[in-house]
Amino acid sequence: MSTQPIQVYPGYVFDLDGTVYLGDALLPHAAQTIGELRRRGSHIVYVTNKPLETAEDYARKLTRLGVETARSDVVTSVDALVDYLGEEHPGATVLAVAERSTTDELSAAGVKVTTQPLEAEVVVVSFDRTFDYEKLNAAFQAVRYGGAVIVATNPDPYCPTPEGGIPDCAAMLAAIEACAGAKAEAVVGKPSIHMARALLRRLSMAPDRVAVVGDRLLTDIAMARSMGMTGVLVLTGATCAESIEGSPVQPDYVIGSLSELLPESRPVIEALEPRTLEADC
Repeated sequence: MSTQPIQVYPGYVFDLDGTVYLGDALLPHAAQTIGELRRRGSHIVYVTNKPLETAEDYARKLTRLGVETARSDVVTSVDALVDYLGEEHPGATVLAVAERSTTDELSAAGVKVTTQPLEAEVVVVSFDRTFDYEKLNAAFQAVRYGGAVIVATNPDPYCPTPEGGIPDCAAMLAAIEACAGAKAEAVVGKPSIHMARALLRRLSMAPDRVAVVGDRLLTDIAMARSMGMTGVLVLTGATCAESIEGSPVQPDYVIGSLSELLPESRPVIEALEPRTLEADC
């Protein structure tokens, strides 16, 4: 299956793992295609729901792999979170159920972070491999007795790994919601409108001038379609061609690899096999 884009867009949003690279290796034609788009004047940003590394870390990785990238070219779920807090809870004190890198990013962005549950106005829940009963209890106290609201970074139930997968943000969020008796007021990562707005602000473009290129129907493509951006599904990561038919989320275009993203190119490479357990397949 291959339906190629018919134009070059002024702006592109690229998902990372499964789209631009797999693990620590660039996918075929990624550097060449991105370089050609830049030469044609397109503005490119990269997006990820994974908050375990900073945008600066992702920029360094892309640069090391051969795609020159600045920190300002990367938008993470923590960036979307900072934007959301600034708009909806300006000046709020936050209790973070998160790893140190996320807490540090919040503090660096001017968000007041506390470890005292009853001081918190917002409980931020993120992908947290250090999650334990103490953190669960702190979040419970903040919401149940302090009246704090819950905001989560991303909706992913698990994070794919070479070994299969590990629990992601949705698992921590479910535990907190279950005991606190409250639902998150927002989950700001893909496919939310909050992430889409953060990306469009970074590009400074209207949605109809932007194409989102990603390997997941229910995050990358759903986000694109919800905001009027063009959704380009690439079959080099999590989604297999067989899962497209009958899906409630349909891409505008389907390509086997980034070699087919330019409208004048021909399909030259077979899609890689899906590599992990994935709801899209």
